[in-house]
Parts: sequence; C-alpha cells; structure tokens
Amino acid sequence: MKKNLRYFERTIPVQRQELGALGQLGGRILARDLWENVAGMRKEKELLERRLVLPLAEADLADEYGVVPPRAVVLFGPPGTGKTTFAKAIASRLEWPFVEVFPSRLASDPKGLAGALRETFLEIAELEHCVVFIDEVEEIASQRSGEPPSPLQGVTNELLKIIPAFREQPGRLLVCATNFIRALDSAFLRHGRFDYVIPIGLPDRQAREAMWQRFIPATVVDDVDVELLVERTEGFSPADIEYAARSASQRALEKAVYDDGGAASGGNVPVREAVRKGPCTEDYLDAIGDTRTTVSQEVHEQFLEDIDALGRV
Repeated sequence: MKKNLRYFERTIPVQRQELGALGQLGGRILARDLWENVAGMRKEKELLERRLVLPLAEADLADEYGVVPPRAVVLFGPPGTGKTTFAKAIASRLEWPFVEVFPSRLASDPKGLAGALRETFLEIAELEHCVVFIDEVEEIASQRSGEPPSPLQGVTNELLKIIPAFREQPGRLLVCATNFIRALDSAFLRHGRFDYVIPIGLPDRQAREAMWQRFIPATVVDDVDVELLVERTEGFSPADIEYAARSASQRALEKAVYDDGGAASGGNVPVREAVRKGPCTEDYLDAIGDTRTTVSQEVHEQFLEDIDALGRV
C-alpha cells in the first residue's frame, strides 16, 4: 500500500476443458528457463530463435511483414546432439504446453497405431497452443517400398494426412526429430508439410566451453584447465560431455571418501571424515579418455552430406 495508490490482484483460472485435455495427452508446462539452460550451441539457438520463436511469439508483427508462422519442422542430426532438449526449450521459450507423442505406446491401442495416432491429434486440436514432439520419427515415416506393403506404410500414409490438417490450426508447432534423415519417406519431407529441416550437429569449441563451464562445480572451475578439456572433447556430443563430467565428479567423490583404498578395505570410511575435494583436471581427463563417443567420424561425415542434400533453413 502506498499513498494514493492501491494494488489489485486478478486471478484468471485455466479453462478446465483445456487442462483436462493436456493431462490426458501427458502434456505439461515446462520450466521457463530451459532456453537459457541450453549451454553453448549459439548458432543453433539463434537459428531456432529467428525461424521459429520470433514469428510464433510475434504473430501479429509477422503478419504485417507477410511472414507465415511455421507449423512443422524436422530436427535432424547424430544421436545425443540435443534435439529433444531443443524441442523442449522451444516450448519453454514460447511458454506453450509441451506434448510428446510416443508411437511405441500408441502401437498397443486397440484401434491400431494409425488409428491411435489420428485420435491423439484430434485431442491435440482441443488445445489453444502447444508444441507437439515426435522423437525418432523415422519409425513411423520411413521410406515406403516393397510388395506387399508393410503394416507401417499405413501409419506413414496416416501421418501424411494428419500433418496438413495440423498445419491449418494456428498456435501450434509440430517438431519431429530423427537420427536417420535418409530413412524418412521423401513425401514426408517435401515443401508444404515441413517449413524447415534443421540440422543439429556436434557442439563447436565455444559450445563445448560453455558446457564444461556449466558442468564443472563452481568451487573448482578456476583450478581446472577448461581449455584443455575443450580441446580433448572435439567430436563429443553434448551427452558425451555431460557423461564425462559426471563420471569425473563421481571418481573425485570416491577418492575423497575412500582415499583410493577405502573401497578395497570394505568401504568403512565415514563420509564426515573424508577430505572433501572437488574434481581436478586429471579426473576430467581420465573420464574423457574412458568415454566412448556417440558419433563416429563416418556418421559425422554423413551428417554433413545430409545438411547439403536435405537441410532446409
């Protein structure tokens, strides 16, 4: 309360109908800081911000410039490069509900996978806004070929019918992710179904540095040779770097508690008596050396070829 000024609070409840539909779909509202928490990957974030978030978040302004907001995009790249993380971050950035569709779960539906997929998208149509995510979409949209047709061809046909209907509804975005874009049906990727086909690749040097800065505890980061870790993790995916960082922390914890010998003697050293030290550069280098990279050189080269042949940004 201030002199000559009063504050009033107005509470507007979420419509029960929409809340119920979101719950049935297994959707949720994600934390608002996911976008900021995506470490590094500056080029990818800037591209997604400009192509997807801007025209969707500023729909009226986009309309003034004759820009049609995107309705469907494909994110492709090697495993572990953060495609799912980016899909969630987009929903967080837009402050829209996030709904992930799991074809493997729908397959057990009595209506069959194609029928369950159609029913799911009819339920999604009840939501005012949403980001719909399908991971490993190649499982239900692979190249159609062979005689007689496989059962999955009917699912692919149904999905090809669903997407145009989905695109007619404003306030929603379909994000499909794949590790094997070459396996997708050519009709699935054509113009008119997907606005963009965006590559999500391995992190560059700047992105790797941002990731290490995030994963190394603040209490020891100044004592760790981050530049050396960045150099040694060229070719690592974000998932690889996170695994190596966690592994180093675990090793350092065990050294502190067991003093390198406590485990062999039965592990009776109390935690309260342990010398508490964070991981050092050697811990990280050992963990990096023991980490099997997710993406081989061959897979990375194929990804670069796919950018030229199938990318659309």
